Amino acid sequence: MSSIIQLLPDHVANQIAAGEVVQRPASVVKELLENAVDAQATDIKLIIKDAGKSLVQVIDNGKGMSVTDARLCFARHATSKIRHAEDLFSLHTKGFRGEALASIAAIAHMEMKTKQDQDELGTHIVIEGSKFVSQEVAVLPKGTSFSVKNLFFNIPARRNFLKSDTVEFRHVMDEFQRVALAHPNIHFSFYHNGSEMFNLPATTLRQRIVGVFAGKTNEKLVPVTEETEIVKVQGFVSKPEFAKKSRGEQFFFVNDRFIKSGYLHHAVMAAYDGILKDGLQPSYFLYLQVPANTIDINIHPTKTEIKFDDEQALYAILRAAIKHSLGQFNVAPILDFDRDANLDTPYHYKDLEGETPTIQVDSTFNPFEMSEMPKKQMASASSGGNSYSYKKVEPTASWESLYVGLKNDTEDIVSHTFENEAVTASLFNDNEVEQAVYKTYQIHKKYIVSPIKSGMVIVDQQRAHQRILYEQFLLNMTVNQAASQQLLFPLNLFFSATEMELIRELQQSLVTTGFVFEESTQDHVVISGIPVHITESEVSIVIEQLISDLQDGVPENNYSQNDTIAKSMAKSLAVKTGSYLTEKEQDNLVNGLFACKDPNISPFNKPTFITMRVEDIDKKFAL
Repeated sequence: MSSIIQLLPDHVANQIAAGEVVQRPASVVKELLENAVDAQATDIKLIIKDAGKSLVQVIDNGKGMSVTDARLCFARHATSKIRHAEDLFSLHTKGFRGEALASIAAIAHMEMKTKQDQDELGTHIVIEGSKFVSQEVAVLPKGTSFSVKNLFFNIPARRNFLKSDTVEFRHVMDEFQRVALAHPNIHFSFYHNGSEMFNLPATTLRQRIVGVFAGKTNEKLVPVTEETEIVKVQGFVSKPEFAKKSRGEQFFFVNDRFIKSGYLHHAVMAAYDGILKDGLQPSYFLYLQVPANTIDINIHPTKTEIKFDDEQALYAILRAAIKHSLGQFNVAPILDFDRDANLDTPYHYKDLEGETPTIQVDSTFNPFEMSEMPKKQMASASSGGNSYSYKKVEPTASWESLYVGLKNDTEDIVSHTFENEAVTASLFNDNEVEQAVYKTYQIHKKYIVSPIKSGMVIVDQQRAHQRILYEQFLLNMTVNQAASQQLLFPLNLFFSATEMELIRELQQSLVTTGFVFEESTQDHVVISGIPVHITESEVSIVIEQLISDLQDGVPENNYSQNDTIAKSMAKSLAVKTGSYLTEKEQDNLVNGLFACKDPNISPFNKPTFITMRVEDIDKKFAL
């Protein structure tokens, strides 16, 4: 019987390894940028085309490689970072497993140019699907340049699973931002389809954050600093008033490596407890330095998850450091029971001398002369003089006379009222009288109860309003010409580069809803007109909610885009649970819901109302 188990060929093994390392163009960007950082480069340039599907190129001025190293770096498990197994617990570099270049070369056309500073000539290597096509000597500058073209050319199934260019570009942008934020001492530049997206010179940490996210980022940053034997924490968090619904600007770096940690994120949220509204997320850029032997970074293929030796201590230190910073910079309220803020001296009165008050007394004043005024003075007072006069009012002796006849008048009013109600009832038939007593009631500022013939209907006010707004917006976007109200003063809204790319893709669909864009730059938009159903203060809320809902990608066809925008705007603008509604607003909401094409469910496929029959209520009272 022949053997069943066989060794895989190298190119097949590389393609399998590529499935773990290379998931999309952003994975290639991450590996190449980290290699450039490990090469001690001070200037790194990223160039992509078609969101990285056609080309990903990284050029650096690092140490470069010799001829032998240039050939060997494409072999599996070839690395310059570790020599022994113990080295895994004292890593200070990015890549170390020796699979990245081999995996990328297995599923793309790859070209490498490298040269060391002491060498006169460099090496130029071309690889296609793990096969070396050529290797030759070339005149090159110091450093290394990797070009990755036609990603997944030999695995069409993987290529078909890639998302749209907008989604893939956003993932590339995320990876670039993570590496750029981790190393503010390196000059980074980023080009997409020939356009410059970023040009970030070497600078301080705060300026790097402002350079990446632009806008009014500098205004919202609060510094965080704490140093203990376990961890050294530094970085910035945002002020509570700048919190957003999306979780885009949240970064943890451990030993200059970006990580994801739900446990540490919970520590940050605990520090903001009590000063943030529900559903809002703060921005943070936190850098943790810990001993290399206290963490394990080899538990995930992309090395974005880390195992800490003492997570509880890190949690407590991080939460305390952020709380201290928020209080120190007067962002969070401070409780001091021994201090009365009303007694604080204003700054402009701090150094002024107090003036002694003066008392003026009228020595000629006699209060008893008023009751014995001469008649001439009384006359002059009544004619508009400066003297005072008092008129003595005699008390009413017969106060009981004020209530004479009151009982008879009350009886007339009551009898007259009953006569009018009888006349009114005679004007309507029984059904109309029954409808007239029907009223809507609001329960716990969440549900609206309305009687019907068979029993009663209970409406969820938030879901019902979402359904009404959703159908209105969708009708305006697809059939009617959306009305727009012009603003007296245009709105300037600032966003990050990733968010601006998303807004630009949705701009045409937003115009059909009634938005008017006057200007669109790299970090902000100017809006001069808004839909009639939206107030000026709600514009930023609507757009932030839209960005949050489209984090996973923008639908490609227009109908799906319109549907997504209508749902997002309905979610933002619908009346929320806990809002008080007047009786007229309750009636309008109920009538508007049952005028919809599909009143049974909300835009998010949840029931908008339930009905209870009289028979069902009777069963509750049955013995």
